[in-house]
Amino acid sequence: MSYFRPEIEQMDGYVPGEQPQAGKFIKLNTNENPYPASPAVKQAIAAVLERGLGRYPDPMANGFRRRAAEVLGVDPDWILCGNGSDDILTIVTRALVGQRQWLRLPYPSYILYQSLAQLQGAGAEEVRFESDWSLADKFAEPIKDLKLAFLPNPNSPSGTVLSPARILELAERLPCPLLVDEAYADFADENCLSLVAKNEKIMVSRSLSKSYALAGLRFGFLVAQPHLIEQLVKVKDSYNCDALAIAGATAAIDDQAWLAENRAKILQTRQRLTFAMRELGFATVDSQANFVWNPHPTLPLRPLYEKLKADRILVRYMDYSGWGDGLRISVGGDDQIDACLALLKTMI
Repeated sequence: MSYFRPEIEQMDGYVPGEQPQAGKFIKLNTNENPYPASPAVKQAIAAVLERGLGRYPDPMANGFRRRAAEVLGVDPDWILCGNGSDDILTIVTRALVGQRQWLRLPYPSYILYQSLAQLQGAGAEEVRFESDWSLADKFAEPIKDLKLAFLPNPNSPSGTVLSPARILELAERLPCPLLVDEAYADFADENCLSLVAKNEKIMVSRSLSKSYALAGLRFGFLVAQPHLIEQLVKVKDSYNCDALAIAGATAAIDDQAWLAENRAKILQTRQRLTFAMRELGFATVDSQANFVWNPHPTLPLRPLYEKLKADRILVRYMDYSGWGDGLRISVGGDDQIDACLALLKTMI
């Protein structure tokens, strides 16, 4: 006898990137930041530990909201905090999409979106990117019971972006809210934060995992108009961000000098990695994220992934039905990238 909802039994479930628990690996598979977080983060967490953890944290993480609002140029009541940006995606989906309703997403993109729809007993409609990673007007076409659209920008696995003007155009045509997932936006030339004030349907989610090197802390946030935030608060867990995460995230976003220096290093390495992969024959896509997507016109790529893993270098092998496969390689430190490239050269 099963005690679970049919939707749960039938779904595969989201599978995160591999996190080895033993041995030393060069990890270039989950888009983690290779550099230590701002020293201010450690100091802020230490101060919380000194005071003790006997009391509940601020349920709205208002310290972070106030500082982030200053950095981003919005009011604090336009910000909702979450246990990583995945928590934000979950809250929004739970609030907007019900059973037998629809969620729309581009393909290929972040596979968690599909899982979130399945958890709701909802359908997920995929709209394929064009061959140049643009998105056709079909993405904005209304269908019955379409309640939410996700748009990762920069996209994963490609690292490509749509312009803010194009995203505003799509949002104006959509009959439902559009969540622009900007987990990698700090590495891009543009972002969509200014669109939130221009169209109430546009929401922007951000993560501190990548650009602020806080993947282990779990903190993300949403920027949306206040009347939407007011409703989303009803759906989130009462204390979805713990005291250590709030303190660390607030210190991190406060240190914009650290962010600028870290971003510059990663962009420089990203450019070098892109050129080197192309020299090896890969059709590497120009990236606006902290990873690069590497299809190859002739070589089978799963064996390359397996050989790299056997030599303790982890990259992400991804194969999309009807689209093709590729190696997604995170922009690690220069020594990590050098080791990966050196090994690839011996294999090709």
